Amino acid sequence: MRMPVIAPALLALAYCFSASAVDVQNYLRANAAANSEGGGQTCFGLAGAGAKYRLGNECGVYGEMMLGQHLVEGDAGEHVKAYAMLNLGNEAASNNAKRPEGGWNIGLPQAYLAIEHVSGLGDAALWIGRRYYKREGVNANDFLYWNPSGMGVGIENVPLGPMQFSYAYLHDDQQTMPIMRVGDTANRHDFQLRGVPVNPGGTLELGLALIRSDGEPGHHGGSMLTVQHRQHILSGAGANRLAVQWGTGAGTDNGATGDIGNGSDVHRLRVVESWYAQVTRRFGGELVAVWQRDTAHDAAKAKTWASAGGRMSYGLTDRVKLLADVGHDRVAPQNGDVRRLTKFTGAVALTSAPGYFDRPELRLFFTHAHWNEAARAAARTNDPLAANGMFGTTLSGYTVGLTFENCW
Repeated sequence: MRMPVIAPALLALAYCFSASAVDVQNYLRANAAANSEGGGQTCFGLAGAGAKYRLGNECGVYGEMMLGQHLVEGDAGEHVKAYAMLNLGNEAASNNAKRPEGGWNIGLPQAYLAIEHVSGLGDAALWIGRRYYKREGVNANDFLYWNPSGMGVGIENVPLGPMQFSYAYLHDDQQTMPIMRVGDTANRHDFQLRGVPVNPGGTLELGLALIRSDGEPGHHGGSMLTVQHRQHILSGAGANRLAVQWGTGAGTDNGATGDIGNGSDVHRLRVVESWYAQVTRRFGGELVAVWQRDTAHDAAKAKTWASAGGRMSYGLTDRVKLLADVGHDRVAPQNGDVRRLTKFTGAVALTSAPGYFDRPELRLFFTHAHWNEAARAAARTNDPLAANGMFGTTLSGYTVGLTFENCW
């Protein structure tokens, strides 16, 4: 059976169950556009940057379907549940370097069992399997800066006064997400303490990932420490997050396992500041700033990435929104010229409601990007920015297109 046929069949199968039997959560986005060089859909990203700004800058088709099935309810109120997620995307959704000839990927990024509301442990849960685990990211540029997902076993949200403690033993499996790779094969311990009260409306969230070396020649372990402050604003209608992360060796990623070839000389310091607020019923926005420095004996692994940008949304009516998105990325290698990319998108959207995160949305967008010579020189072969890419020797380009996005 061809992959494009499998996904609709699975989606139809999910709706064969009653709502009380299966919990269903879905996400879908589909994009189509033309670029200024007379070609098809194009996405702009800077070599060495950890993310790109999303609005009008995502390619292809991507969807997820999450199923949750209640299996057993214990005498003390425990719930045994099974979860599974299927994802489907074409090549453009996972590789924006060129316009694809075709092909689809289907994956099983989540498949796990959980015992929730464990007796004597409050709202704590035990789980085993493969899952997205306590991910923290910024929507505007889809940057998952804290993402210890993988396959493993753990206990989470054990109450300690106002705080919650979680521990997981995880194995990073390269086959976990064919579309969105977690990391190299390795075992790690993940410790988290969340909800530490520090000020009115503000809490600290602490994380420590310890990655164990498998002993193979050239393979190394590592660690990452995360400290995040979360501040609720506008009576809960918004939030500010400030995260500081320090990683060494294989821990220089996002709480998962990075390059296991990295030795103890490889370090990463990252600071992420993000702000989101639904300021009024019609006006909402999101801002993000990232500063990340990598140091290593190998100059090829040493660089500094800085990024700043955001998205604003204003509902002209309950069914029409105006959107604007701007982002600038700068990568400074230890040996090499500084790379720069600036991207702007303006869009008008038909929507179900005027809020920033209200979906579905059908957007008509215009995206313009400008980059420098160093960015072109560092781009991968056939990347739109590369000299042999669709924009050739020019240092700017634009796309015009449509995006549909929904979660339900």
